[in-house]
Amino acid sequence: MPRWPVLVALLALLPGCASGGHPGPVVPTVLVPSGTAGTPTQLRDGDWPMYHRDPLHTGVAPGVPPAGPLSRAWSARLDGAVYGQPLVVGDRVLAATQNNTVYALALATGAVLWSRHLGEPARSAELPCGNIDPLGITGTPVYDPATGLLLAVAELTGGRHLLAGLDAVTGELRLQREVEPPRGDPIAHQQRSALALWQGRVVIAYGGLFGDCGNYVGSVLSVPVTGGGPILSYAVPTTRQGGSWASGGPVVDREQLYVSVGNGAATGGPYDGSDSVLALSPRLERTDFFAPVDWAADNADDLDLGALAPVRVGRFVLAVGKRGTAYALDAEHLGGIGGRLAEAPLCPAYGGAAVAGSTVYVPCDTALAQLTVADDGSLNSGWRVPLGAAGSPVIGGGAVWVADYGRGRLYALDPATGRILQQTATDPLPHFASPVLTGSRILLGTTTGVTAFDGA
Repeated sequence: MPRWPVLVALLALLPGCASGGHPGPVVPTVLVPSGTAGTPTQLRDGDWPMYHRDPLHTGVAPGVPPAGPLSRAWSARLDGAVYGQPLVVGDRVLAATQNNTVYALALATGAVLWSRHLGEPARSAELPCGNIDPLGITGTPVYDPATGLLLAVAELTGGRHLLAGLDAVTGELRLQREVEPPRGDPIAHQQRSALALWQGRVVIAYGGLFGDCGNYVGSVLSVPVTGGGPILSYAVPTTRQGGSWASGGPVVDREQLYVSVGNGAATGGPYDGSDSVLALSPRLERTDFFAPVDWAADNADDLDLGALAPVRVGRFVLAVGKRGTAYALDAEHLGGIGGRLAEAPLCPAYGGAAVAGSTVYVPCDTALAQLTVADDGSLNSGWRVPLGAAGSPVIGGGAVWVADYGRGRLYALDPATGRILQQTATDPLPHFASPVLTGSRILLGTTTGVTAFDGA
C-alpha cells in the first residue's frame, strides 16, 4: 500500500505558446505520486512497450520463432485509424486512434477489454492544412512499467494538445496535462513522432501539418511521467518550420537524445538550426548537431533530414532524409555543418529504420534498402526490394518484416538477400505503418483498427 493517498491537484494552466494561442477551456493536471499511478508491470521478452520496442528504436524482437506461413488471426475494428504502432504489455494490445480513443485488446482474440475517449479530435475544417481527418492521436504512445501508465498525446478540437496517462490494466485516466509547443500557433502543429521515455520523463516532439502551413516551429518537450513539475522544452532556432515529425521519433541513447529536424525558413544567410540531426541533453539543451553543407538548398526544395528518425549503429549515427543521401556521423561528435564521416547516395527515406549490428534496413519511398556501416564509418549499399510505399521495418524470427502501405501487403524478407519468405494482404494501412512482433503474432495498425497475423 502507498504511504499516502493519491494526490489530485487541479491547476489552471497557462496556454503554452508564444503567439496566436488558443487557450480553450482549462484542462486540469492530475498529479499521481510516482509508483502509485497505475499498475506497475515487469516487462517480458514478448512485450513491445514503445515504438520499435527499445529506447534506441532498433526494431529488433528477440525470441521470435522462425517465420512460417502467414494467416490472419483477427481484426479489431475500432473508432478510427491507428497511425502509431500498437503496443504489447502482457496479454494486452494497446492502441490509440485518430478519434482520440485508447483501447486495450486481448492479444489472443482482439476483443476490447477497455476503451477510453480523451476528447473530440481536431477536424480538417478548423486546421490551416493537413491530410489526416479527424486528427487525434498520431504519434505512437509509450508504456512506462514503473508507473503502469500508457502515455499518449491527443490533439483536440481547437488545436490543443493533451498528454494523457492511462492505467494500462484498467484504462482509468490518471494524468492529463496540456503540452503545447513553446513557439508558434498550437493549431499549426502536429504531434506525429513516437513518444519516448527518458529519465522519468516522457519526450514529445512537434512538427507541422502536411503542407507546411501556418506559424509552426519544431520543438521537443519533456514532462515528468507523474504529470507534475516543470515542462522542459527545446525549440529549433528558426523563424518558422524546422519540424521534428518523423514517425520514428526521438531516440534515447543514455545521456543523449537524438532528434531529426526538417526544413526551416532560411534558404540562405546564417544557418537557422534546421535540416539537421540534434543531440539534446536531459535538460533539452542542444549539445551537438549535424547539418549537410547544402542545408539551404535542402530547405528551399523541401529535401530535409526530418523525414527519417536517426539511428545509432555501433559508434555511429546514421541519418537519411528526403534528398536520399545517407550520412554516417560520429556519435560523440556529430560534426556541425558538413561534418559527416561519410556519405553515399541511397534513397529518400521516411519513418523509422531497423538496426541489427552494423546493418540498417532503411524504408525508402518505393523500396526497402539494406545498408551496412563499416568499422571506419564508410557506407555500403546492399539489396533493395521494390515496394509501392515502404513502411518502417522490424526484425525478428530470422526475417525483416515490412508493410507496403501503398499496396496493402505485409512481407517477411530474408535479412541477408532480401528474398521474400512470406507475404500476405492486409487491410488498408496508414502512412509509415510498422509491424509489431510478439511471440508468433504480428500486429499492424490499419485505417480501421488493428489486425493480427499468425506466422512469425
